[in-house]
Amino acid sequence: MKQVTQNIFDFSGDVAIKVKSLDLHYGAFHALKNINCEMRRGAITALIGPSGCGKSTLLKTLNRMNDLVEGCRIDGKVEIGGVDIYDKRTDVSLLRKSVGMVFQRPNPFPMSIYDNIAYGPRTFGVRKKAELGDIVESSLKAANLWDELKDQLHKSALALSGGQQQRLCIARALAIKPEILLMDEPTSALDPISTGKIEELCEKLKEELTVVIVTHNMQQAARISDDTAFFLLGELIEFGPTDKIFASPEKEQTLNYISGRFG
Repeated sequence: MKQVTQNIFDFSGDVAIKVKSLDLHYGAFHALKNINCEMRRGAITALIGPSGCGKSTLLKTLNRMNDLVEGCRIDGKVEIGGVDIYDKRTDVSLLRKSVGMVFQRPNPFPMSIYDNIAYGPRTFGVRKKAELGDIVESSLKAANLWDELKDQLHKSALALSGGQQQRLCIARALAIKPEILLMDEPTSALDPISTGKIEELCEKLKEELTVVIVTHNMQQAARISDDTAFFLLGELIEFGPTDKIFASPEKEQTLNYISGRFG
C-alpha cells in the first residue's frame, strides 16, 4: 500500500465508509462488538441508541479520535474512501482533513471569527490573504452564517450565541473541504430555533458531503437522516433506510427503543 496522500481517498463510489468486523476495547471493556456496516456517500446516516451503547465510540473511530484514548485497542477494518484508515502507513492528519468533526458542545477557539475559520487552511499551507478571505466567506455561507457575521469577522468567536458558535464550528470544519462530516449530538445543547437551523444545514450539506450524526433525539433522526443505525450495549442491532427502521423495524429491540419502551 502506498503512503497515504491527499489523492488516495477515492470518494467516487456509492459507499463512503465501510466498517468490517470492528471490535473496540477500552482496557478490559468491550465497547464495540463485531460492527459491520456501509454508509452511503452523499447521505445522512444517524446513529441512535441509549447512552453508553457505542454510538459516539463508533463515530470517533471514523477519524481515529480514539487514538487519543489510553488503553484503546481496535481490531477489524475501517475503510474511508477505499483506504484502510488503521493501516500504520495512513497519514492521520490527511485523514482528518477528509473527515471533519463537530462535537456535542460548541468549542470555538478563543480568537476571532475569521481566525477560527482560517486556522485549518493555514495548517495545511494556505497563506495568501485573498485565498483565506475567500475560504472564510465560502465556509460561513455554507454554514448559513455569512449574512449574520460578515461585518463582525474580527469579533471574538466566544461572544457569539450558542447556536452561532455551533454553526461556526461547522464552518470551521468545512473550511478544509472534507468529504465526510461527523457530528456528535451537535444540537443537544441548543434551543429549538438553533436546532432547526442546524438540521436545515445538515440537509443542505449532504448535497456536497457525507454526514454521520449521533443523536439521542429520535424525531431528529427521523426528520433528517436517510439511513439509521441502532446500537445497544456495543452491538449494531439494525441498520437500514430510516423510513423502514422507524416504520417497520426487523428486530424487536429496535421496535422497543423507538416506541419508547426503554432508553
